[in-house]
Amino acid sequence: MKPAFFLLPLLATTLAAQHASYTDPASTDADFPIQGEYALEAKGSQKGLGIRVIALGDGKFEAVCYKRGLPGAGWEGKWASVTHGEGSRESASGPVKFDGADVKGEVDGKKFTLKGPAGKPVELARVDRQSPTLGMKPPKGAVVLFGEGANLFDKSKAGADGLLTQGARTTETFGDFSIHIEFRLPYMPSARGQERGNSGLYLQGRYEIQMLDSFGLEGKDNECAGIYQTAQPSENMCYPPLAWQTYDIDFTAARFNKDEKKKKATVTVRHNGVVVHKDLELPGPTGGAVLPDNDQPGPILLQDHGNPVRYRNIWVVKK
Repeated sequence: MKPAFFLLPLLATTLAAQHASYTDPASTDADFPIQGEYALEAKGSQKGLGIRVIALGDGKFEAVCYKRGLPGAGWEGKWASVTHGEGSRESASGPVKFDGADVKGEVDGKKFTLKGPAGKPVELARVDRQSPTLGMKPPKGAVVLFGEGANLFDKSKAGADGLLTQGARTTETFGDFSIHIEFRLPYMPSARGQERGNSGLYLQGRYEIQMLDSFGLEGKDNECAGIYQTAQPSENMCYPPLAWQTYDIDFTAARFNKDEKKKKATVTVRHNGVVVHKDLELPGPTGGAVLPDNDQPGPILLQDHGNPVRYRNIWVVKK
């Protein structure tokens, strides 16, 4: 269970201090260029294949292999069929080698060469995907929360680099709305689980859409695009850390007759352009909510879990 929203920064800062974190892709470590997505496109009778390579710190890596292609790009969607392998490098400049029962081969940051049937190599090329909604401009009538010179969050949360930092809260409240937000998770190779690039987008200060570096994980309710304690995403569309990602969310608030709830809140979430929740009913506020379950409008919150998550291009269309 998560602590209350206002207690998280103190607890999380203590935990985050145990792990190195990087916020600039140009200044990381020797392992960062290896981490990423690799794909073999299906051609003719050839079957597609996707691999996510996760940096675990100190030259160690995990490879997660998906049949038919990467999530959102051909994967068959059966986590039970995903295979895993552990790899490491012998030198800082050398390739990462995998020699397990399920994954045999090596990766150098540009390609992943697997040992295929009869020893024939199978080469997967690196892919750096971008969300189709990245950089989307606010439509006419939208309320720009952050970007284009606007900042309707706490002014102290705007960084010198022009990005918004975690722990921000809007000065305005909202009922029914659609929201676009772009976020970048830090690179924290030695961290694990909820200590790895953790934040969250709270709709009305009540319902958390999790933000977390869950690149290559199964995709649980407490991982990226999960509705905390409520529902896991249909696919884990989390890109590697330090890649810009998007949420495009349609939200309809709960309806009340005095103190009696007549209709639950509903939400549709697109993560990097892929629908991962469709017209999902929310039974009530999630853990860490700052407002009770009622018919009053609420703010947009960006959770501070002690990790340096960054945000930009945030706007809302009121319904």
